[in-house]
Amino acid sequence: MADNDSDKWVWFSDDDPLPGPLKPDLQTPVDLFQFDEIPPEARKEPGTDGLVRGLELHVAGKSEEALEVLETALAAGEPAADVQAAIGGIQFALGRFDAAARAYRAVAEAAPEHKTASYNAAVCEERAGRAAEAAVLFDRAAAVDPDRREAWLGLGLARLTLDENERAVEAFDRYLQGGDDPRARFGRAVALQKVGQSAEAAGIYEGLLRTGQNFPELLHNLMVLNTERGDFEGAAAAAARLLARDPQSAPALSVLAAAAFASGDFAAAVRHNEALVALAPTHDTWFNLGVARQSGGKFEQAAEAYTRALEAMPDSAQAAANLGLVLQQQQDLNGAAKAYERALQSDPTMAGPLWNLALIAERRDELERAEGFYSRLLEHNPRMADASFRLGYLRLQRGDLPGSVAAFDACLAERPAWGDAWMNKGIAHWRSGDRDGSREAFERALAEAPGSVEALRALAALAIERGDAGQALEYQKRLIDLGERSPEVLYNTALLLQRDGRLDDAIRYYKEAIGERGQFAEALLNLGHALKSMGQEGEARQYWRKAMDADPELAEAYFGN
Repeated sequence: MADNDSDKWVWFSDDDPLPGPLKPDLQTPVDLFQFDEIPPEARKEPGTDGLVRGLELHVAGKSEEALEVLETALAAGEPAADVQAAIGGIQFALGRFDAAARAYRAVAEAAPEHKTASYNAAVCEERAGRAAEAAVLFDRAAAVDPDRREAWLGLGLARLTLDENERAVEAFDRYLQGGDDPRARFGRAVALQKVGQSAEAAGIYEGLLRTGQNFPELLHNLMVLNTERGDFEGAAAAAARLLARDPQSAPALSVLAAAAFASGDFAAAVRHNEALVALAPTHDTWFNLGVARQSGGKFEQAAEAYTRALEAMPDSAQAAANLGLVLQQQQDLNGAAKAYERALQSDPTMAGPLWNLALIAERRDELERAEGFYSRLLEHNPRMADASFRLGYLRLQRGDLPGSVAAFDACLAERPAWGDAWMNKGIAHWRSGDRDGSREAFERALAEAPGSVEALRALAALAIERGDAGQALEYQKRLIDLGERSPEVLYNTALLLQRDGRLDDAIRYYKEAIGERGQFAEALLNLGHALKSMGQEGEARQYWRKAMDADPELAEAYFGN
């Protein structure tokens, strides 16, 4: 008994997620040495001539000369903190963040309680892209001056960069205690999104939108968050707003395509994916276009898209597998088989191509080849019950009864309630002469499906074989109760009743069988015999004559015996 022979399509989806939440495109405010606020006459203190001269040169636009003078002043023993601070400020203005950071660090080491040194050093480290060093310095700056809000903002940004998201939330909270700032609220939402607090993050994003904030990172993150939550409507709304700002936003088009796909609007999914292909004709965009076209029933166009995906990435197992699917859906079995074989060259363990190659081989009556595919499939997927079932069925067909039983055992280990598997296992046992194993399997099949006609017939036949007429009769009656009133079922029931001496019931069932099949010679003969036993010899002869007309050879053999 075979499982449903309909094709079992294996679906592949492209695993190309959207980028994660974008962090704020912000920088902490600069609080550096303000040269225009330090006129030379205000610094005419003993031992500060080099510092003053350096400041004059910088204000005059001669920054390199200023640095030389300041380095000389530092070597001459002028106040280190002031001179290093000036050097740091000039280096920062020149964009030399490493040198500026070294100068401000020197100030902080010389004067740990300095109000701006650690903060400015942190800003320099942040500009240089060293988030870990910046976080340490912002933390120190906040400890030196807890009321410096910018230090908490910088600390939050640095921790966000380091994926220390829970600590980033704490820093943003400290910053926001001093007043609202949409940038900090956005950073806080990003950190919350990263730790899985989606609802709170979404609330912040939506609140920012209501206040007129509409920058791309905000729309992107709301789009990603709603996609992760399965809120495709919300994701599509954010994507549409982002696309209005940037008509070439690939992430926005991807989300709109996914939302259309989720809603079953495959035409829109195709449209958005075609726009993506126009922007970036990569393997992924062609592949997704193929999925959209295939889902909309456009198999020929889907095949074209998968072919283009393979041109972009020749070893793409997924594209080759899906090309096989659409070709198989178009009944191009040769083309499908070639595509599946190509997929397996890239990934020999892929379940879908192996399964479908086996089905194609079965359709072509290449049963030995089909067995090979199912065996390969089970090597990599030993718990795949469907494959074990098909393998057991093929082995049963060619007479490998022990192999068939073994395959059905593997199938039933994964799906113990599969009645058809129990039936096929029972047949394999029966054909091998194992009546006990056969009866046990048929009984289990009947337990899983109490209305199984096949199981009842098999159990009735086994009962007759072992001479248990009473048990056989019980199974026959259950068949009749289920509505199985075929001539054969009625005849067998009548025959068992006749053997049990219940002639009235036997006659009734014989007549009902003959009513279903007027030329049923065996039933006509046995009905005559039952009637004769009841003393109705005249009526018996009438049925015997009908039996002779229906099958003379059978009647002659019967009467001869």
